[in-house]
Amino acid sequence: MDALKFEQDLVRALLREQQPDLADLELRDVDGGWDNQQWRLGDELAVRLPRTDRAPDLLRTEQKWLPVLAERLPLPTPVPVRTGEPSSLFERTWTITRWVEGEPADRTPITALDAAEVLADFLKALHHPAPADAPTSPTRGIPLADLQQEAKAWFEVIADREDVAAARETWEKAVAAPAWQGPPIWLHGDLHPANVVVRNGTLAGVIDFGDMCAGDPATDLSAAWILLPAGAATRFFEAYEHADEATIARARGWAVMRALNLIWIGRNGRLGLPGGKPTWEPAGHATLDRALTTN
Repeated sequence: MDALKFEQDLVRALLREQQPDLADLELRDVDGGWDNQQWRLGDELAVRLPRTDRAPDLLRTEQKWLPVLAERLPLPTPVPVRTGEPSSLFERTWTITRWVEGEPADRTPITALDAAEVLADFLKALHHPAPADAPTSPTRGIPLADLQQEAKAWFEVIADREDVAAARETWEKAVAAPAWQGPPIWLHGDLHPANVVVRNGTLAGVIDFGDMCAGDPATDLSAAWILLPAGAATRFFEAYEHADEATIARARGWAVMRALNLIWIGRNGRLGLPGGKPTWEPAGHATLDRALTTN
């Protein structure tokens, strides 16, 4: 990841240039962020500036589609309310969104079992057939067999775990499961602990929709193991209602893949390597533990 870091002076100047009615609101730094750097603006808003090469396209996706989808979603989301355009001050698009109150789940994990129903209700509301011009992704919502080549290296990150063979077996079962036969479904595409917020132990909001796309809902359903506490997955799928055995098998495979990714990025953070997020490593191990159990 490009290690660009912007200062508040730039944000304030952009606000004065393009959104002068908001320029005098309090501006506070926000920890975290991968593709975008974020600040809280006043009590109800946030400013997001892209910091990687792919980030402007992700912001454009959010700017176009999230206002449409948010109307039917039962949880708070960072709906874009103003769009910043490239200028001499900053050459990329940027966004002002609604602020979503809560702590990221990679720092404050979900502990309440009733979060299973909260997540299920959110995904039932989101998972509708997408229009023909909805975005697609080369890495999300696709058949797991398309990722088989890359998967060979992923398992090296857990070579020291006793359950590495069980993780491989779960992945292979997911790859072998019947593929999604329905229409492309709207997906969040990136449901992991840093992209949801928690209040009072339960899921309180979903953020970072830049990877939203259309495809197999199993990608999002992996959140049953990625986000929820141990023992909640069965409860989640009962509440979601629409996942057959093949979809659940694929979702468990996605959870294994995402766990390995979280562990890798988290380990890089623990070792002080660029792009690492140390809070992601324990989240990844917890995800893998849950994905390798039967509930």
